[in-house]
Amino acid sequence: MLTTKELFARRRQRTRTQIRIKSAGRPRLSVFRSGKHIYAQIIDDGEGRTIAAASSIEKDMRGKIKTGADVPAAREVGLLLAERAKAAGVENVVFDRGGYPYHGRVKALAEAAREGGLSF
Repeated sequence: MLTTKELFARRRQRTRTQIRIKSAGRPRLSVFRSGKHIYAQIIDDGEGRTIAAASSIEKDMRGKIKTGADVPAAREVGLLLAERAKAAGVENVVFDRGGYPYHGRVKALAEAAREGGLSF
């Protein structure tokens, strides 16, 4: 029987494989959520570099959010990431939810990034 970590790794790998197939050269918006914070970054896999990043641990986010582990914090991170991506010249991305289900904080971050001007 597989452990929880092994099952998560399988889901993450399955998601990344599908993203590679369907990306068509677009950068990847990758999400990581921990128990206390949420992190997101836009990665150009072709060059292997991060184009833009945002997280709930940044100093300018601390004044806007109460905690980094809730939906409003994820929403703020999504808006900030979209703003930084637009400044870097990125508008079309592929959403990489990792092994996380698309609900709660992950969904809030994705919807806020769409509101901020990213298209995926």
